[in-house]
Amino acid sequence: MSTFYTAVARFYDAETGEKTDDLALFSRLAHAHPGEILDVGCGTGRVLIHLANEGHTIHGIENDPAMLERLEQKVQRQPHLRGRISYVRADAQTHSFDSQFSLILLSYNALMHFKSQAAQVSLLENLRACLAADGALVIDLPNAAPAYADENSDALTWERNFLDPASGHLVMLQSISWLDRAAQLLNVDWIYDEIDGDGVVRRLIASHELRYFFLAELRLLLDRCRFQVEAVHGDHAGGKYDDESERMIVIATGKDPHD
Repeated sequence: MSTFYTAVARFYDAETGEKTDDLALFSRLAHAHPGEILDVGCGTGRVLIHLANEGHTIHGIENDPAMLERLEQKVQRQPHLRGRISYVRADAQTHSFDSQFSLILLSYNALMHFKSQAAQVSLLENLRACLAADGALVIDLPNAAPAYADENSDALTWERNFLDPASGHLVMLQSISWLDRAAQLLNVDWIYDEIDGDGVVRRLIASHELRYFFLAELRLLLDRCRFQVEAVHGDHAGGKYDDESERMIVIATGKDPHD
């Protein structure tokens, strides 16, 4: 069955190509926790390739084949990275990892794809099992508070324009979103209007559902899965987390099972 990312994979790198604001944080954490790194939901390799280029050994896990196909194309263009990068198509809730990781990344809203409590616990317990004794887990999420403060609207919102490098066509990205506050679910229809050289518009509509998290519930989830929250930041530079923060970045370590 086609997934959201299968549908949008060909646009993904062009759409997110300018997103680099989180990379310095991951570089600092990788330096502070030397050893193998796991990138959960690695997609087309935005973070994975950045850290591999800095000399780190990094493993990715992703369940969408179209995204992994694009990752493989990137690795083929940078063969010097082959010895530092590995990846697998699998479910991060159940996959058995062969390594213990010094750093595990749930970057750029990755946890939001795990919408049920059962899925969240399965994921975090599986990640706890492969976290090295002195390792760290990083969860990078949007702050739910600003989203909850806004009223739902049926308005069509312009997001950005970008060029598709494969075709050279202009793509206009718009969205219509609705937040179910009781269920903490954000429903988004992403609308990609691709305009060719003759002015013909081809439209792709891809629907997506993501789950918001609040800090108190995330602390409980992490405690349930034997993690200890060490820090919470409101941005990638380590700023204070509060109601007005754009992000909620949680850094956790493993609890001693004998505590």
